[in-house]
Amino acid sequence: MTSAQTYDASKIQVLKGLEAVRKRPAMYIGSTDKNGLHHIVYEAIDNSIDEAIGGFCDEIHVDIHKNGSISIEDNGRGIPVDIHPVTKKSALETAMTNLHAGGKFEKGVYKVSGGLHGVGVKTTNALSTWMETEVFKGGKVYKQRYERGEPVTEVEVVGKTDKKSGTRHTFLPDPEIFSETDFDLDVIVRKCRQYAFLTAGVYIRVSDDRPEKPVVENMYYEGGIKSYVKALNFDHKAINEVFYVNKTIDDIVVETALQYTDTIKDKVLAFTNNILNTEGGTHVTGFKMAITKALNNYLLAQSNGSNGKKNGKNGKSKDLTLTGDDVREGLTAVISVKVSDPQFEGQTKMKLNNPEVQGAVMRAVREGLEQYLAEHPNDAKSIIEKTVLASKARNAAKAAREAVIRKGALESAALPGKLADCSTRDPAKSEIYLVEGDSAGGSAKQGRDRHTQAVLPLSGKPMNSEKYRIDRVLKNEKLAELVTALGSGIDESLDLSKLRYHKIILMNDADVDGYHITTLVLTFLFRHLPELIEGGYVYVAQPPLYRATMGKEKVYLLDDEARDEFVAKRLKDGKSIPEISRFKGLGEMMPDELWETTMNPDNRILKKITIEDAEEADRVFDMLMGNEVPPRRRFIQTNALDATLDV
Repeated sequence: MTSAQTYDASKIQVLKGLEAVRKRPAMYIGSTDKNGLHHIVYEAIDNSIDEAIGGFCDEIHVDIHKNGSISIEDNGRGIPVDIHPVTKKSALETAMTNLHAGGKFEKGVYKVSGGLHGVGVKTTNALSTWMETEVFKGGKVYKQRYERGEPVTEVEVVGKTDKKSGTRHTFLPDPEIFSETDFDLDVIVRKCRQYAFLTAGVYIRVSDDRPEKPVVENMYYEGGIKSYVKALNFDHKAINEVFYVNKTIDDIVVETALQYTDTIKDKVLAFTNNILNTEGGTHVTGFKMAITKALNNYLLAQSNGSNGKKNGKNGKSKDLTLTGDDVREGLTAVISVKVSDPQFEGQTKMKLNNPEVQGAVMRAVREGLEQYLAEHPNDAKSIIEKTVLASKARNAAKAAREAVIRKGALESAALPGKLADCSTRDPAKSEIYLVEGDSAGGSAKQGRDRHTQAVLPLSGKPMNSEKYRIDRVLKNEKLAELVTALGSGIDESLDLSKLRYHKIILMNDADVDGYHITTLVLTFLFRHLPELIEGGYVYVAQPPLYRATMGKEKVYLLDDEARDEFVAKRLKDGKSIPEISRFKGLGEMMPDELWETTMNPDNRILKKITIEDAEEADRVFDMLMGNEVPPRRRFIQTNALDATLDV
């Protein structure tokens, strides 16, 4: 055995302080991309929100500075600065630099908190080029500076203050860690608005000093999550007043608000101690069980007369049992629980695991909703009618899905006739181009790599799947053929292991009609096959808009900007202006041109489709493609001057 193979005590690495966070940042913040960058901001804000939940803070400021740093300040109690009995250092330094040290471990300090591992803002410190923390206490300002998680000054008194108490963190993200370090104001504002909705009575101000004219956003919602639900439904027609319940069961605070709209999709947001749980958890399970049980009980009661027999025209519903899908159609809900010892999956807190929360939420919501339905008969009637209609539509949709899946199960014999499949059967090496029209489809079929590239032409515009249930959508031949070609199934029957292509590439003309078709297909994927987007399988091709010809030499230019830069450079170099032609569509390209510019993996440009913020993506798709005209009109009026016209 060589020394290189020896595994002994010397191979065990001991990391000190916050070294573990810098060595494996994704373990603590999920990623080091844009999402991770903003996560370290949220960790700092979470501390202020915890102070607010405890009743010690009612104002939070988030300020983005011109130098790229950001500050989070609150008027809470302020981090302690006295000497810690164990570390013999200031409690501030201990809390900011010791990986598992903090007030979240001591039950008397915070009744509830989003923190779990005692890491929190220390990840912010570890992953910043520098960080400065100021504490306001007793008329004094205490300050300490850190560089990449290491203290470089002592905790010092640096001045006096009129502030009663509070804490301010200022930090600059480390470019050695993050792939990008520019904060996105819109992302931060959306998150802070969420915090403000969830913490009624707390004022949050967000400012950005980077633009020539600084931007300031102010948020304050006395109505809390009731206001949140109304805001989420702003562009929809509600069919009932907001139902709201706030109960404490076995020291678990359960707060829920819900409202039904005339849409066909649901939107349920779940939070634990004001932390968004994107993957749900036991509180969501309890909530779903509660509304299903409460609405089925009400339906049964209405189907029976006082003598226990069927009640006239409503008797038809006696044997109907609503499913969870039925009662969630058109539902908008916010579930917020406060738990003293939350247990999550992972440091990023995406899913709540506390089993006792399920029972508490189920009891609180069921009892509250049953009382609400009894006291609001008109609202109850509207909700029941909607859920019964959803049940009937569900059966129709199930039949439509099964028909498509059965067709796809026959393998190649049942694949769409227009599909030109690739020869490889390895999904990881296979890609499918969804092409606008037969003309472009013909060029793509001739120019492709037949071993790895499949082509499916989509003639005409697909149905707008935002407006209709899946049974209507799958009657659209183009979308049904797409589902069959992909082979993965759809909605709850989707199985990624059966996906036939690991690159799904939308390739349409670079004009208004092409963009519209791309949007329609993306809407369909976002609503009914979101796992394909989340899994990183969906791309949009970037075909060139221009061809510059200089004798026998040809250069392809992506857009107007590329054309202008190319022309300007030639003029600067004293060269003649080339002949520039604009492609009217992909079908105008010769197969070899289409291959070389748009399909050749060595040359092509693909834009990967991601869902960075599901709530915002949902809102945008709904606004642009949904039934409600006013929000779309407002969007057009607001952005009309920025539009590029294709004439």
